[in-house]
Amino acid sequence: MGSRPRFVDDLSRAASDAPGPETLNPLSDDALLDAYSRTVIGALERVQQAVAFIAVERRLPGEPSGRASGSRGGTGSGFLFTPDGYLLTNSHVVHGATHITVTLADGAKFDADLVGDDPGSDLAVLRIGSPEPLPHVELGESSKLRVGQIAIAVGNPLGLAQTVTTGVVSALGRSLRSNSGRMIYDVIQTDAALNPGNSGGPLINSAGQVIGVNTAIIPGAQAICFATAIDTAKWVIMQIFAHGRVRRAYIGVAGTTRPLSRRVQRYFGLNSESGVHVMEIVKGSPAALGGLRTDDTIIAIDTQAVQDVDSLQRTLDASRIERPVDVTVLRGAQRLELTLTPVEQAS
Repeated sequence: MGSRPRFVDDLSRAASDAPGPETLNPLSDDALLDAYSRTVIGALERVQQAVAFIAVERRLPGEPSGRASGSRGGTGSGFLFTPDGYLLTNSHVVHGATHITVTLADGAKFDADLVGDDPGSDLAVLRIGSPEPLPHVELGESSKLRVGQIAIAVGNPLGLAQTVTTGVVSALGRSLRSNSGRMIYDVIQTDAALNPGNSGGPLINSAGQVIGVNTAIIPGAQAICFATAIDTAKWVIMQIFAHGRVRRAYIGVAGTTRPLSRRVQRYFGLNSESGVHVMEIVKGSPAALGGLRTDDTIIAIDTQAVQDVDSLQRTLDASRIERPVDVTVLRGAQRLELTLTPVEQAS
C-alpha cells in the first residue's frame, strides 16, 4: 500500500495537540452561565430567610371597629432589616389595615404592629416580636448603582411565596407618582419581573444587599418595573423612627405647572421655562397669611427654582417647617418677594 496522504498526518498531529476539557477557555458560555447562577444563588442565600409574606385585613365600609367577619384581605411582601423584628414594606400593602400577619420563610407566623406609614413615598415600617434574633438583610447604597448591573427581586407574587426573578438595573433616577399623589424620586427601573404580591419585597444586588423596595409595574408593559431606592427608604425609616411619620412642610396652595413665554423670561431675566400657577389657596393657610394670591406664578423658594408642581413638593421638606421662607412670584408685570412660614403637613 502507498503512504498516507500528508493531510491525514497533519490532522493527527492537530488532534494530539488540541487542549483537553480541563484546559478549555474558562470564559466559555457554560462557564459564564455557571458563574451567573452561582452569583444569583449566593445573593439569594443572604436574604431569603429575611423575606416575609404579609397578609392584611381591612374593614369593609360601614363595618364597626374590630376584626369583623365583614373584612377584606390583601397580600404583599416585606423584609426584615433589623434582628429585633423591624420590617420594611410598601404603604399600599398595609395602609388602612385592621390586622397584619407576617409569615417568615421558615413558616413562623407573627402578628405585626404598624410602626409608621408614609403614603407619600409608598413605604411603611412594621414590627414583629420574637424572643430570638431574626434573620435580616443588609441595606446597600443605591447611590452607587450603575445601569446594567444585576438586579434580583424576591417576593410573593400572586401568593407564590419566595419567588425569585432576575434582571438588570434598566435605568436610574426615574420619578413615580405614589397613591397619595406625591412624586417619589430617584426610583430604580428594572426588568426583573414583578407581579401583584411582589410589592414591598427587596430588590437586591449581586452581593445580596438590598438596593430598592419593589413598588410598581406598568400594566400592559413588559419588563418595565420600579423599586423605591434604598437611600430614600433609609431616610423614611429614620423619619418614622424619630417621629412615627414623615414630616413635610405645607403652605396651602393648589396649582399647576405653567410654561413661561420667552417674552416673560426675557422681561424678568429668568432661566426657568416654567413655574407653578396658583389656582387655589386654602383659607387661613401660610400662603393666605403671607399674601399669596390666586393667579400668581411661583418661580422660586429661598432662591431655589420652582419649575413645576413636583419641584414645589420636593422643596417643601421638613427643614422648612415653622421657618420663614422667601417665595418669589410673578403677579402681572411685577416680580414680588413674599415671606411665608410653612407648617407641618397633616398626615
